[in-house]
Amino acid sequence: MKVTKKKPKKEREKMANKKSEKLIDKKGIRLDGRKVDELRPVKMDVGVLSNADGSAYLEQGRNKILVGVYGPKEAHPRHIAKQDRAVIQCRYHMAPFSVDERKSPAPSRRDVELSKVIREALEPAVFLEYYPRTSIQVYIEILQADGGTRCAGITAAALALADAGIPMRDLVVACAAGKAGGKIALDLMDTEDKVGEADVPVALMPNLNAITLLQMDGNLSVDEFNAAVDMALGGCKKLYELQKEALKSKYVSAEEAK
Repeated sequence: MKVTKKKPKKEREKMANKKSEKLIDKKGIRLDGRKVDELRPVKMDVGVLSNADGSAYLEQGRNKILVGVYGPKEAHPRHIAKQDRAVIQCRYHMAPFSVDERKSPAPSRRDVELSKVIREALEPAVFLEYYPRTSIQVYIEILQADGGTRCAGITAAALALADAGIPMRDLVVACAAGKAGGKIALDLMDTEDKVGEADVPVALMPNLNAITLLQMDGNLSVDEFNAAVDMALGGCKKLYELQKEALKSKYVSAEEAK
């Protein structure tokens, strides 16, 4: 049996730094050809599932995400019901074929955590008090993953809630920025997320200028953190315009067809 010794810490850090440097070249171009402040190509559609009350499909880079919304309807099990408002039940799930190495179809700890994070990002936007003792079910299925799926899932889920006709204070839109190759960059893809130094997901209700999600994974200085948040907020505002266009394209065309 061949035994290999673990490389010293300094050598491991040096190798990680070399990988990180390759993420962005000297001209500021990333592995997928984007500049540091560019979003990945985005496609949004609503009303894609006839069996759901509301639905949305989103592609962001290589991410492909499908969301179905059901309700408001009677809460099950009944003990979850709130007397003064509705509850949002959110399930984030990555399909076994969504990543290169087959993922177990059973919910992972990460799936459970992100379900909670996404639910809490959506709740401030919904008029839950309009529907006491009911539940609104949000199912987020990651068909293909390439980094930033929690943010893309929030953006798609807000579209599906709007498509279901559920009253909302504003759409919620989410985007991440982070540090990759030693530079602050917008909308990190999977390789940048894994090899880069930090990731800062942000969710926003743009009309109200209210942040509903702010997380950080990694290490950033105060100035770098502020720059990442500002860049993520800028990305959110760009995606917000695409959200509105997706809704308009469905309902304006439906009105014209009458």
